[in-house]
Amino acid sequence: MRYWPSLLLLAVTIAVVCCAGPSGQRPTVITRLTPPAGPQATPQQLYQEVRVQTRMIPKGKYGRRYFRPMTPRYITIHSTQNYTGDAFAHARALQVGALRARKRRGGNRIGFLTWHFTVQGNLAVQHLPTTEQGEHADFDGPGNNYSIGIEMCEHRGNNREATTERTAKLAAFLMYKYNIPLRNVVPHYHWPRAGQNPPNKNCPHFLMDNGRPGRKWQGFLSRVQAQYSRLAPGPVPRL
Repeated sequence: MRYWPSLLLLAVTIAVVCCAGPSGQRPTVITRLTPPAGPQATPQQLYQEVRVQTRMIPKGKYGRRYFRPMTPRYITIHSTQNYTGDAFAHARALQVGALRARKRRGGNRIGFLTWHFTVQGNLAVQHLPTTEQGEHADFDGPGNNYSIGIEMCEHRGNNREATTERTAKLAAFLMYKYNIPLRNVVPHYHWPRAGQNPPNKNCPHFLMDNGRPGRKWQGFLSRVQAQYSRLAPGPVPRL
């Protein structure tokens, strides 16, 4: 979407570029065999490895002023392109309604940017329930209506490799929880934005090749599959 001005209230720059029913069955994913990325784990154990902390947008306010239920069908991966704000800075901005967007027909529907998780090298922060719609992808399209939005941090000092691997773990867990196939783990680029030029955003930019999904994106999907291959039946935590 757009770059956003510095947030003086929080004394941190939030230049966010949102590039914004559980099932016990394992979904069908790609057919090629991918070795597991580590020891076998239950869904709960994999989720614990992600180290998710909760900093929800207040119910009934800002980006959650309306209740908009969602059954997740996709997982959309973004990168913040914000080189000063960590996951907690983004959480604070979302919690106080600092990330505004112009509400308009065919565009943002609530006047705020929102997404579900922000991931950095050592942890992840959840901002929205995974069964509520966000505003992070394609306005009034399937990217917002049916996908869980995950932003990857890029602040100075953050470990990009660790962030990418943690994001792969989170995506694999969400695939299992919501019976989402690997083909439905997509970059922000996947969702065209009506009225924007170009319609498909170069996001997450460091996983794109020449602004489009290619070898790097396929490498990320292989990481997700490798984490998913670790999963064994077991408890699935609520989100």
